[in-house]
Amino acid sequence: MVGREMLSDPSVYALALVAALCIGLSKSGFSGLSMVSVVILAHIYGSKASVGLALPLLIAADLMAYPAFIKHGSWSPVWKLLAPALLGIGLGWWVLGEISDGTARKMIGACVLLMVALQAFRRWRPAGFDRLAQSRGFGLGAGILGGFSTMLANAAGPVIQLYLMGRKIPKMELIGIGARFFLLINLIKVPLNARLALITPDSLLDNLRLLPAVAVGILAGKWLLRHVPQAAFEWMVVIFATLAGLRMIFW
Repeated sequence: MVGREMLSDPSVYALALVAALCIGLSKSGFSGLSMVSVVILAHIYGSKASVGLALPLLIAADLMAYPAFIKHGSWSPVWKLLAPALLGIGLGWWVLGEISDGTARKMIGACVLLMVALQAFRRWRPAGFDRLAQSRGFGLGAGILGGFSTMLANAAGPVIQLYLMGRKIPKMELIGIGARFFLLINLIKVPLNARLALITPDSLLDNLRLLPAVAVGILAGKWLLRHVPQAAFEWMVVIFATLAGLRMIFW
């Protein structure tokens, strides 16, 4: 089944709505949940097609999240990450056409787990991690990994969020910076996805049917952020990211 035919099945439609809800929640700060949407949409549409299906939903979520968090964060950290992210996007775009879907998923999972390992290093060796997080090379690596993973699977949320957490940015500012970064990056990705024919009329119609769940996720996530302590928030991000990375590599 393709496009509208797939969502005509109530069980498939319900599953797709869960994926859209997770996209909304991820844009409100629970970025590890974006990996749930990656897995669900890949299951429904196939790995490559799901990339193009998810992108308009992500952009819609970015457009909702940006004004919601416009008072938090700034564009300055975004400009610092932009050049390496563009390099990663270019690399990911090339790789997407050269390797299998299975190999791509494993590479993304490895990137996410690397960032989780750095977060664990931050907990165990805070002084050493602080020096690393302030280095130019750390931001360069996070930007490249983020750009690479967002092009291959719209999966850069955990990478960028873990990087920003390493810079000791408070959670509300972190979300504001992320909203700016991904709005810009996802708009840049549109012509690249279109050139690979991953965005189609049928996929856009499916986007319209899933859009309300994205909005619900944004609103629910913003409420949850105000009721979740900073430490618990960080641990949830790490747990979500770990599970997502393991899922992409082994299942």
